[in-house]
This record gives sequence, structure tokens and C-alpha cells, in this order.
Amino acid sequence: MLVALFLSVPAARAEEGTWENLFNGKDLSGWTPVHEVTFVATNSNLRLVSGMGWLRTEKQYKDFILEFEWRALVSGYDSGVFIRAGLEGKPWPKDGWQVNLLGAALGGLVKGTKTIVPAETMRAPLNKWVKMRIEMRGKKVCLDVDGERAWEYEGVDAEQGYLGIQAEDKSFDFRNIRVQELK
Repeated sequence: MLVALFLSVPAARAEEGTWENLFNGKDLSGWTPVHEVTFVATNSNLRLVSGMGWLRTEKQYKDFILEFEWRALVSGYDSGVFIRAGLEGKPWPKDGWQVNLLGAALGGLVKGTKTIVPAETMRAPLNKWVKMRIEMRGKKVCLDVDGERAWEYEGVDAEQGYLGIQAEDKSFDFRNIRVQELK
């Protein structure tokens, strides 16, 4: 009877991968600046100081969960997080997929300059930490903001690429940046 009970329980889902910290809190190891940008490590944060371009991972990713926290340091803030981005384009990836960190369009999904999923997340006050979780599986991407599902979208046409932080000459801090590759 115990054997029958054991066999009727579905197998637990195997862990898909381990978490990898993308920022060590000390320097920009694992990151590459693209175009004229200044990013620094300060007070255990990755700080976007200035410039028009982006900071990308050295490694490309296909399916993943990306978690990070950010806070805007100046009014009129504007940045973004690139997912599966290519290298072509200046100052940012041409037709790159991005989760927007523009105050007036916070959390929207953008491809190139076209809004794909409009923002519904409220503007965050300056110096307030916001946690985001982006999950990418195949053509589907989901965004959670501070533990709440913001949206899901199916139709991403990039199969793999770099993760990156957009610089639009506005200062931001990022911390607790980690990724889990999915099989």
C-alpha cells in the first residue's frame, strides 16, 4: 500500500538551474560597456553614472529568470533592461527587447522604439528600491514588480542574446542582480 501511494505522487519538478550573481558588488567583472557610458561599483551597488549606450553581460542567454533591484537617483529618470539583445545598433541594440525603466512608462515592454506591452506600473519615487523579476521561456516573457505579476507576453522573436542595462544619461543604482538559466 505504501508503494502504491508513493507511485501516485507526481515527481517533484527538478531544479532547472542554479542562481548566478551577475554583479559582485565590487567591480564590473562579467560586464562590458557598449558605446560612451560610465558605470561604476559603489557602496555594493552597480551605478549608472552617465552616457548614451548600455552595459551588457559578457555571456549570452536563451531561457532564464533575471532578478534585480533598482532605484532612480534623479528626477525624469529613464533607463531599461535589455533581454536577449544583439550587438548591432547605436547607441542601443537595434530592435532590442527591453523592459522600460522610464518613469512615465515603468515596466512596459519595448522592441526597438515600439511599445509592445504598455506600462501599468506606477512611477517609483526617487531613491526607492524596486524589485523586478523577468522570466524568459521560448517566445514568452513575464514581468513581476515587487512580487506582483505586471504582465505576460508571447511573441519575443529573439532566441538568445545579452542582458543589459540601458544608459540614457540618467543616474540609477542596481543591486542583487542574479540570473538562473532554464533548461
